Amino acid sequence: MANVKVMVVDDSAAMRALFCDILDNAKGVTVCGTAKNADDARDQLDTLKPDVLTLDVEMPGMSGMEFLEEVMANRPMPVIMLSSITQAGTGTARRALELGAVHCFPKPLHTSREEFDATVRQLGDIVVKAASGELKPGGQSGDAGAGGEARYRSDGRIVVLACGAAGIESARQVLAAYDAGCPPTIVVFDAEPAAVENAVRAMRHSLPCQLGDAVDGVSLEPGKVWLAHDPTRHVIVEAGEPPRLRLVERDPVNGCRPSADLLFGSIARAGLPALGGLLTGSGTDGVRGLAILADAGGKVFVQRPADYAPRDRYDAVRAQGMELADLRQEAIPEWILGATNAA
Repeated sequence: MANVKVMVVDDSAAMRALFCDILDNAKGVTVCGTAKNADDARDQLDTLKPDVLTLDVEMPGMSGMEFLEEVMANRPMPVIMLSSITQAGTGTARRALELGAVHCFPKPLHTSREEFDATVRQLGDIVVKAASGELKPGGQSGDAGAGGEARYRSDGRIVVLACGAAGIESARQVLAAYDAGCPPTIVVFDAEPAAVENAVRAMRHSLPCQLGDAVDGVSLEPGKVWLAHDPTRHVIVEAGEPPRLRLVERDPVNGCRPSADLLFGSIARAGLPALGGLLTGSGTDGVRGLAILADAGGKVFVQRPADYAPRDRYDAVRAQGMELADLRQEAIPEWILGATNAA
C-alpha cells in the first residue's frame, strides 16, 4: 500500500522542519511538500495532490482558519490543524472542527527523544486515519477530543485581565480556550498597540466568541471580549443591566493610560461580580486596583512569571499579602473557565 502523502503548511521554518522530521519518521507517511503560507500552499495543492494537509492556525497574511475555510469550500480534503492554541477542548479547536478540520493537534513544546518518538507514533497514526476516512470533518471520532457539546456556560461574572507585553501570549491562550458563550471579558494592555494587534490578528478568525477593540457604551455580555490598548483613553465599567464599557479622556494614572488600576477600581465601586487577574508585565499598574477588587469580593489571581519575564507586578502583588490564586501560564485558562462556569 502506498504511503499517505502529507503537505505541511507553517510559517515557521523551524516548525516545518520539525513536523517534516516527525512525519517522515512515521510509518506509512511521506511528506510530499511544504508551504510557508496560504498563497504558497494554494499554488502547490494541484501539483502535489496531498492526501492530508497539516495547517498552522496562525500565519501572516491569510490565517490558517481562513485558509481552512477556503480549502473546505474549493478543494475538500482531510486537514489537521497544528498549533500551540489548538489543544483539545479549547474554543479555537472547536472552531477549527466546525470549519471542517478532522483533528486538532498541539505543537510539541518539548523535544526530548521520548517525547519525539511518542509524537511520531501519535501524529503518524492520526494522518493515516485521516487519509483512510476514519476521521471525519468536524472531529467525529473517538480520539479527536475537541468535538461534542460545550460544557461551559458563563455565570455572568465579568473577567478583567491586565496584561503587559510579556503577558500577551498568556492572554491569547485564555481567549483560545473560550467558547461562544464565554464570560464578558476586558483585556487592558500596557504594551504598544501595534504589538497587541499583531498578536491577536490571526485569532480574530479563529475564536467562537466576538473579539473587538474597546468601544464606548458597549454592553458587557457573555460571548464578547473587548481589548483596551488605546493610549489616549482610559477604560472603566459602568453599572447597569447589563453593565457597560465606558472610555474616558483624562490624564494617565501613575503614568499609565489605559490604567488597570482605574479599571479594576471602577468594577469594585460598581459592586459588580468579577474575576480579575494580572498577567506578566513590567511596572506595577493594576496591583492597587486588584487589591481593591479583592476587598470588594472579587475573585483574583496573579500570573507567576517565567524565569526570563519581568517580576515587577508579581512581586508587588505578593507584597500586598492578599488572598489570591498564584498561577503559571498554562493553568490560567482552565482556572478562569472553572471559576466562571455556571454549567
